[in-house]
Amino acid sequence: MDTKNVIAAISLSAAVIILYSLFFQPDPATIKQNLAEQNKIENNEDTPSLDKNENFSKLSRADALKENDRIQFENESVVGSISLKGAAIDDLTFKEYNVELNKNEKIILLNPRNVEDGYLIESGFVSTNKNIDIPDASTVWEITGNKRLTNNNPVKLAWSNSQGITFEKHISLDDQFLFTVKEKIINSSDKSYNFYSYGQIIRNEIPEISGFYILHEGFLSVLDDQLIEEDYDDIQDKKFTQIAQEGFVAISDKFWVTSVIPPKGKEFKTTFDYKNKFRANYISTKGIEVKANSSIEEKIQIIVAAKRVNVIDGYAENLDINKFDLAIDWGFMYFITKPLFFVLDYFFKLLGNYGLAIIAVTICIRLAFFPLANFSFKSMGKMKLLAPEMARLKELHKDDKMKLQQAMMALYKKEKVNPMSGCLPILVQIPVFFALYKVLFVTIEMRHMPFYGWIHDLSDRDPTSLFNVFGLIPWDPPSFLLIGAWPIIMGITMWIQQKLNPTPPDPIQAKIFMFFPVFLTVILAPFPAGLVIYWSFNNIFTMIQQYIVQRKMTIKTT
Repeated sequence: MDTKNVIAAISLSAAVIILYSLFFQPDPATIKQNLAEQNKIENNEDTPSLDKNENFSKLSRADALKENDRIQFENESVVGSISLKGAAIDDLTFKEYNVELNKNEKIILLNPRNVEDGYLIESGFVSTNKNIDIPDASTVWEITGNKRLTNNNPVKLAWSNSQGITFEKHISLDDQFLFTVKEKIINSSDKSYNFYSYGQIIRNEIPEISGFYILHEGFLSVLDDQLIEEDYDDIQDKKFTQIAQEGFVAISDKFWVTSVIPPKGKEFKTTFDYKNKFRANYISTKGIEVKANSSIEEKIQIIVAAKRVNVIDGYAENLDINKFDLAIDWGFMYFITKPLFFVLDYFFKLLGNYGLAIIAVTICIRLAFFPLANFSFKSMGKMKLLAPEMARLKELHKDDKMKLQQAMMALYKKEKVNPMSGCLPILVQIPVFFALYKVLFVTIEMRHMPFYGWIHDLSDRDPTSLFNVFGLIPWDPPSFLLIGAWPIIMGITMWIQQKLNPTPPDPIQAKIFMFFPVFLTVILAPFPAGLVIYWSFNNIFTMIQQYIVQRKMTIKTT
C-alpha cells in the first residue's frame, strides 16, 4: 500500500460526504416538517398506546415452552410453535442452518417472552374504548379445527369477550419463511366500536452482534421509500417514531431478519423504543369502525427469514414490498454491491466453490481495470526509477527549496511524469473493491462454505495460528494470537507489492509503510477467510501486472 492509496481513500470519503450533503441530505425545512409530523403523531390521543405493564418471571427455554399449550408448525425451512397464550410466534428454528460447522445444533431465532433472550412477534387490535375487553399477551386463545400449522394446512384461533365480540386469527405458512395472519373481528352486539390494528416485534436484550461499521444490525424499516436504520444503543437513548403509507418494520441480524408488513393501503405509525425490552411496531393511525352485527378483517404478513438473496428478493417482488431487498445490508453503493453478488453467485454455480468464485471475480475486476491500473503502475514505476535522481537533486539544492522545486518540475516535464497521475485510477477502483468486500462480509451464501485445505468455512476466520506452528504444536492459542496462514500469506503479498512501489522520500514515512503489512496482517486475522483470500489474490494479480509494467519502464535520466 502506498501514499497515493491513502490520499485516494481520504479523498473518496470526503467526496462521498460532500455529495451526500449537496444532493441527498434533506433541507432544514423538510427536517422541521418531519419533526412536526412526528410530534403530532406522538401526541395524538386518538391513537391508542401499545404500552402494557407486563411482569413475567424468567424461565429456561425448555420450561417456557412447556408452560402454555402450543400450536406446532413446520415446513421445509422452519420448525417451531405458536403460544396459545397471547397467540405469539415465539419459537422458531431454522432447519437448514447449524450454529457451528459440522454440528447438528440448529439456529434458534425466536424465544418466548419469559426467556432471558426472549424474541417474538405478536399482532392484533387495540382500542381507545377502555370498556372493551381485548385480547392481550395474557389471553389464552382456542384452536378451531386443524391443530398443526404446515404450508398445506392453516390454523384458526378464536377468543370471545363477554360483550359479544369475537376475535379470530387465521394463520397460514408458506414453504419458506412467510406467515400470513388474517385478523378478524366479529361484532355480535348492538353497538359500534373502533379498533386499531397493530403488529409488534419484541426482543428482550441486545444479541451478540458483529460490531463492524460496514454492517447494520438492529432496527430496520423502509417507510414511504425511506430506509431507516437504528442501532440498539440509539433506541435505548431515544425512541424513533414516524408515520407512513407503506413499508415494513423489522429487526435485522447479520444473517437473519424478523419483519412485519402492515396491511396495504392504510396509514400507520412506526415506533422503535426501549422500555426494559426492545420493541419495533406499527399501529394504524385511523380506527376501523365495526358496526353492530358486522365484521372486519385485516391482513398482515410476517417474514422470519434467513437472508438469502433469492429468498428476500422473491418476497420483495411477489408480495410487492417496496425495497424489502434492503433487509440485506447492501450499503450505500447498492448499485455496485448487489450486481457483484450476482457475478459471484454465477461463478459459484459454474465452479462449485465460493473460494474459486472469489478468485474468478477478483480476476474479472483486475481485467476490467487493467488499462487504468497500467496507467497508475507506469506513473509509480517512473517515480521509482526517478528516485536516485530525486535524491541527487535534494542533495544538490538542500539549502534552496525554490531551486529544488524548479529542478523537480523540470525533471517531471522532461520525463513526462505527473506525481499525482496514479491517483485517479485508484479512486475509480476503490468503490468496486469496497463493494466486493461488503458482499463477502454480509451475505449468508458464503456461510459454512469450504475452500481447500484447512479452510472449512469461508465466513469464519482462518482457524490456524502462527503461534502453534499451524497446528504442529499441541496448544490452543488464545483468540488474539490466532494469526492464521492466509492472513500471513496476505501480509507477505502486501510486503512484496510494497517493494515494487516508490520508496517514500521521508524516512519516517518509509518506516511506517514498511510496518503496514504487519499491522494489516494482525488487523485482518479475525476477518472471514473469504475476505483474506480475496485480498491475497488481489495483491498477487496486482504484483504480476505491476512487475510486468515496470520491467518495460525506461527513463532518459541515468
